[in-house]
Amino acid sequence: MAQKVTLKQIANEVGLSPSSVSLVLNDRPCRISEENRRRIKEVAAREHYVPNQIARSLVMRESKTLGLIVPNIESRFFSSLAKNLEQRCRAEGYALFITNSDGLPENDLDLLGLLVTRGVDGIFLVVADELADDSVLVNELSHLPVPYVMIDRVVDNLSCDKVLFDHEQGGYMATKYLLEKGHERIACLVNAAKSMTGRKRLAGYERALTEAGVAFDPSLVVETDYYISDAYEASANVLDTDATAVFASSDNIALGLLKRLYKGGHRVPSDYSVVSYDNSAADALFEPALTSIEQDVTMLSEHAINMMLRRIEKPTARPIERVLEPRLVVQGSVSPR
Repeated sequence: MAQKVTLKQIANEVGLSPSSVSLVLNDRPCRISEENRRRIKEVAAREHYVPNQIARSLVMRESKTLGLIVPNIESRFFSSLAKNLEQRCRAEGYALFITNSDGLPENDLDLLGLLVTRGVDGIFLVVADELADDSVLVNELSHLPVPYVMIDRVVDNLSCDKVLFDHEQGGYMATKYLLEKGHERIACLVNAAKSMTGRKRLAGYERALTEAGVAFDPSLVVETDYYISDAYEASANVLDTDATAVFASSDNIALGLLKRLYKGGHRVPSDYSVVSYDNSAADALFEPALTSIEQDVTMLSEHAINMMLRRIEKPTARPIERVLEPRLVVQGSVSPR
C-alpha cells in the first residue's frame, strides 16, 4: 500500500508553508503567485495527493456529506429514490449516507442522532410511519442542528421543507382508469391501517367510485403491509371476492398479488386486470408489464436536493412544500370488461 502524501510533504518540496498549500488545494482566496499555484498543483497531482476530508471539515465547518433515512430499502420505489438522490448529491459534490429504518418510528430517532454525530450537513427523511405519535419526532426535528427535507411521507403539522406526490390523486387516477375500462367490482390492496400514504390512495379510490356512481364496498378493500410476502398472503382475500380488477397501491403489493394469482392459475389481464403504483417494477419477471401510477423519482430527487442546497445556503428561509402530480403509465395489465 502506497504511503499517503501529506500537505507538509508538498509544502517542503515547493518551499512554502502547509497553510499556503492548503489554501491553494482547497481553492481558497490567497495571495500566492500563479507560478506557485501551478507548482503546488503539479506536485499534488504527481504524488496523488488526497485531501483529508475530516480535517477539511473541521476547518470549513462542512463535511460535504448528507444523510438519507428510508423505511424499507428493499422497496423498489425507495431503492430507486436512494439511487437517484445519491447521483444528484454526488453531482453537487456531496456524499450520501443511506440508512434504513425498517419502518419503525423509534429507528427514525436513532438514525437522526447517528447521522448528526457523523457530521452530515443535512438529512433527507422519509418517515417510517406517518400515523405514529409524532410528538417525539417533531421535538427531535425542531432541535436538529442541521437542515432537513421530508420526502414522500411527511408529518402534516410540521412546518419544514417537504416534497411529495399527490397520493390521493394517484389512487383516483388508477381507479378511474379501471372504471373507464368497464370494471365496477374493483378490489383495493392497500396499507391504510399503518400508513397515511395508503389512506390517501384509498381516499382517491373511493372518490373515483363515488364520481362514477359505483357504491363503495368495504369487502373489496384488503389490508396489507408494503412487503411482497405480506401482499402475497393478503391477496388470498382478493380471490374470495367477485372482483374483476385490482388496484394494488404499491409495486411491492402488486408483485405479491401477481405471485398469488399466478400460483392459483390465474392470468393478468384475462382473469384479473391490475393497476399498480410507483411504476418501479418494469424489470420484474412478469408479463404483461404493469399499468401503473408513476411517481417520477428523478423529479422527486431533483426537488429534494434543490431544497436541501437552498436550506444549507439560507438556513432561515421560509419553508417550501411541493406537491407533485403523478401520471398514469398504461401497459398491458388491464383489459376491457
